[in-house]
This record gives sequence, structure tokens and C-alpha cells, in this order.
Amino acid sequence: MSGPHTDFKGEMSYADYLGLDRLLDAQHTRSTSHDELLFIVIHQASELWLKLALHELGAATEMVKKGDLSPAFKMTSRVTRIFAQLIQSWDVLSTMTPADYLSFRESLGKSSGFQSYQYRLLEFALGNKDRAMLAPHCHRSDLHARLEEALNRPSLYDESLRLLARRGLPVAPEIVDRDFSESYRPHASVREAWVAVYRDAARYWDLYELAEELLDIEDSLQQWRFRHMTTVKRVIGFRAGTGGTPGVPYLRQRLDHVFFPELWEVRTSL
Repeated sequence: MSGPHTDFKGEMSYADYLGLDRLLDAQHTRSTSHDELLFIVIHQASELWLKLALHELGAATEMVKKGDLSPAFKMTSRVTRIFAQLIQSWDVLSTMTPADYLSFRESLGKSSGFQSYQYRLLEFALGNKDRAMLAPHCHRSDLHARLEEALNRPSLYDESLRLLARRGLPVAPEIVDRDFSESYRPHASVREAWVAVYRDAARYWDLYELAEELLDIEDSLQQWRFRHMTTVKRVIGFRAGTGGTPGVPYLRQRLDHVFFPELWEVRTSL
């Protein structure tokens, strides 16, 4: 019985495949604080998870656009599980005390999670559009262009509503052909369309499942946002954020945003 492969001369190793030299050399602390490495690793790992979430959401949106929902459900289910990992990351970061954080806070300068372009892409992908959110990226033409393209592209929910319309459900034309650069606003016709789906789930089973998959994503995203807020409150209280945001009050306000409003309203309408 042969043992594990040990001669990697001229061969690709595990580290080569994953690019570990570059990946593990990307954590550059700017202070002598022991806890700064934890802060960097948590946020870099979160950005990797966001990259995967965007990959899955983009593909799921294309599948919904084509009306091919079975593979879309696998992708949306994966997004929900990605957010389970992101939620748990706050448990690790919450081991940092206020004194720990203050020992390196000045090293952050004006940098802030508010400036995460991947998180902004995520919000755009789910329909929370705001042109003002492009401003923090004006210094990077490549990122600004990517965000602007995402701003104008139909979101996952937009494509879901267009699919409802194609299936003969009463989604108003102004929703199907709306300005996708604007944040989605609830509409009575959409609520009635979802009511029809829920009231006849056997007939519209795949659309019914789509609705529940969308709710799973929003539920997990809202849990992540809540844990973000409570972790920030635990570590810095009500101090202003490093990027100039009000900190906890800003994060609390973000919790009020609903991505798929009619899917929550339909529960009362049934």
C-alpha cells in the first residue's frame, strides 16, 4: 500500500493550489498590539466568504432569469450557510475587549467596514440600491465601475418578480420594467402575486420554494447584521466608527431595511 505523495519537485502542492504564500502573507499589522491580527483575520476571512456569496448569488440570479430554479435553490441554500459562518465569526471577534481594540484602533486610520465594496455589491445583488454608496470608491475607477454596473443590473428579487410575471401572475408592468438602479419599493401587485403562490403552493411549488429560499437569505443576513451591531456595541459602545459613521446607531438603522417586503407581508394576508 503506497503512502501519501511526498515529492513535489515539479508538481503542484496543496500550498501551490491555494496560493497560501500570498494568502498567509496578507496579514500586515500596523501596531504592536497582540489583538490586531485577530481583527485583520476576521475581516479578511469575511471578505472571502462575501466573495463566495456573490459568486453564488450571481449564478442564482442567472438561473432564476432563465426559469431554471432547481440549481438556483442549491446556490441560494449555500448563501444561507455562508451567512451562518459569517454570523459565527462575530463570536470570535467578541472575545476582543474594549481595551484590546483601543490598543490598535488608531492604526486603522479612516478605514472602515462601511467601505467594503463586496458588501455593497451584496446589497445591490439583493435589491438595496443607493447611488450614494458609490462615492467611497471614487478613488478606484475599477471598483466604481463594477459597483455602477451592479447598481443598474436587476437584483435577485427583480428577476424573481419578472419570473412571476412570465408565469402569468399579476405583477404590474412598472415592476417588471422598473429602473433597477433604484432601491426596490413594495408594490400591491407583487403582494397579491405572492399571495396567489402561497394559497396554491401545489400548483406553484417551485415559486413557493423560491419565496422560502429568498426569506432564508434575508433571515440569515439580518441575523448577521444584528450580531455585527451587538459586537460593535460590546467592543466600542456608542463611539463613532473609524470611517465617520455614527457606529451602533447606523448599524441599528440598517436593521430596519427589508429586502423582500412582500414575502413578509404575505404572512398576514393569507
